[in-house]
Amino acid sequence: MGGVVERRSIDVVPDTERYGTAFSQFTLWLGANLQITAVVTGALAVVFGANAFWAVLGLLTGNLLGGAVMALHSAQGPRLGLPQMISSRAQFGVRGAVVPLALVIVMYIGFFASGSVLAGQAVGELTHLGETPGIILFAVVTAVAAAIGYRVVHALGRVAGVVCALAFVYLGARLLERAELSDLLADRAFDFPMFLLAVSLAASWQLAFGPYVADYSRYLPRSTSARATFWWTLGGSALGSQWSMTFGALAAAAAGEHFVGHEVSYVVGLGGAGATASFLYFVIALGKLTINVLNTYGGFMSLVTGVSGFRSQRALGPRGRAAYIAGIMVAGTAVALLGKDSFLTSFKDFLLFLLTAFTPWSAINLVDYYLIAKERYDLPALSDPDGRYGAWRGKALAVYAVGLAAQFPFLATHFYTGPLVEPLGGADISWLVGLAVPAALYWLLARGDTAHVPERTILGAPATAPPPQAPREQLGS
Repeated sequence: MGGVVERRSIDVVPDTERYGTAFSQFTLWLGANLQITAVVTGALAVVFGANAFWAVLGLLTGNLLGGAVMALHSAQGPRLGLPQMISSRAQFGVRGAVVPLALVIVMYIGFFASGSVLAGQAVGELTHLGETPGIILFAVVTAVAAAIGYRVVHALGRVAGVVCALAFVYLGARLLERAELSDLLADRAFDFPMFLLAVSLAASWQLAFGPYVADYSRYLPRSTSARATFWWTLGGSALGSQWSMTFGALAAAAAGEHFVGHEVSYVVGLGGAGATASFLYFVIALGKLTINVLNTYGGFMSLVTGVSGFRSQRALGPRGRAAYIAGIMVAGTAVALLGKDSFLTSFKDFLLFLLTAFTPWSAINLVDYYLIAKERYDLPALSDPDGRYGAWRGKALAVYAVGLAAQFPFLATHFYTGPLVEPLGGADISWLVGLAVPAALYWLLARGDTAHVPERTILGAPATAPPPQAPREQLGS
């Protein structure tokens, strides 16, 4: 891929432009997860009632389970050379994919906003401009980086991974100077609903990457091992998020009520004042910049995917790209400024809402890719509403609706609690239902309906055909 500014949008990346190794997924997702919002996510488990010992174990369980699902999506990138949500057209139809896409776009704006609140605090302190100008400045820098595209995203991941890892080692040591680890983990009373809350918080964090994770593996050579892509993605994402969340859970246990509402200042205060504090504010802003660029880039891809399904558009020029990214920036910044005063409670409910929305989509997409189509897609037909996938695929849309509805009796949030939550002791298991029910139902409905599945992957123009290679390695086999 020549030049710094990316030329591709939702079109297939030709084999001649592929580069890199699967290890790039480790560095990207490590850097994307070593950041302040992941710290707050880990802290939430303690803030809402879990003790630190079971919070850490619950977070680990959620990161591994959710991370495995997310990494299965990542392995699709090298095979298809497409952004993640384009492949949803094979299940939902070229236009029907707009249904999950609409929720994906809400997710990107929400994560952009939540990240901007925390990064804005850091940028405001670092520049002495205050929180609101800090949020706006951070949003503008994010939009510029996202407009440059794929290369700068991976470069940010590499830099943030190293810088933030060093900072978290230092902050961890400082935290343990204030509080004994044995004291923080002394309370080991098991509370099942609180344990499941920790699992759900971490799982939702990982599953929310699913709709865009293949965006960042699609430039890898088509011959890249599916297992390598899977394990490097899972390793980077699970390690980075668990590291951050464990720190957050321990910090919340040590700080108590002093943590809530003062997350950034508390973390920076662990390091000291003066130049050290300035450096830590920079680290927080850098970590958030990495993930917010991913959110903006993914939001741009999703908006183009949704609109192009109705316009038969396969590519986008620089001006159009800038307009989409600017729209996401404006919307995300507005939400950040409106919601910054009630951030912590709103963010917890937002995460659990995302889990409800994306587990059915994830289940349908993975079952179709690995078990029904078995990695065989007609890529040109993904842009043709009159092609083999059609405009709307009723079976997948119906299964998606059933998957959403099936979760509500088990859902526990601030604004809604399902009728089956209390009999389960207050535990929220909606995300498990949201994975299992649509996965089983879609497989039952789709396994006998494979007329639209090509005998092999159809790439389009012969110039993009892959060179001869050994038989493909399939994660689904």
